[in-house]
Amino acid sequence: MSNPAVIARLREELQTLEGGSFRRREALPFGLEAVDSVLGAGGLRLDALHEVAGASPGMGDDAAATLFMAGIAARAWGPVLWVVRRRDLFAPGLSQAGLSHTRVIYAEAQDDADLLAIMEEGLRHRSLGAVIGEAKRAGLAATRRLQLAAEGGRTIALLMKRHAGAQADPLGAPSAAVTRWRVATAPSAPLPVAGVGRGRWRVELVRQKSGAPGEWTLEACDETGRCALPARVVDRPRAAGRAAKAA
Repeated sequence: MSNPAVIARLREELQTLEGGSFRRREALPFGLEAVDSVLGAGGLRLDALHEVAGASPGMGDDAAATLFMAGIAARAWGPVLWVVRRRDLFAPGLSQAGLSHTRVIYAEAQDDADLLAIMEEGLRHRSLGAVIGEAKRAGLAATRRLQLAAEGGRTIALLMKRHAGAQADPLGAPSAAVTRWRVATAPSAPLPVAGVGRGRWRVELVRQKSGAPGEWTLEACDETGRCALPARVVDRPRAAGRAAKAA
């Protein structure tokens, strides 16, 4: 005969699994307390639209914003639809940010309107982990449609707003996005020998609905798609004291 105590324990474990690790996540955390604590959902809402832009039209900031999105998509749960206007995505670079080419479905759009329509269709499909698009123009009505398509699902929507002109702010127009981010390159981590260390970004949370903005210097995504806070110099006063004594 079955042991009632064993059965009761199994039931408790199943209830724990159903209410814990098997529960559908509502947000995708960065895994950084400094960032997640500012975000109202404790991370990026999965059923929402998030906008990202490079801080300048330069290739460095453009690449940083692209890899920032790739890292987010890498930590999502399934296949990724990436809609582009031009064939300039570099698969090995995305892989270094944790997003394997085997997970990415590429779609090429004729114009911004076509791109936004493909994104909306992908969000309504409900079988993708992330939908990413890159557009120069996306008005309030278009972003509202994307937000509505994302709601109720678990497919995160990421829209990269490209610079339409040297002086134009891609994030200046009204938008229905839940969060809006600006990403710029920053000096890389110093090395004890000549060379370039791990890349760093200046990441600014320009706006979030019902929440405060924020700004951080982060180390670029690693092969798991995760950013990190730069290691702080510890014991600096003592080191400075030793240097003064030696002098």
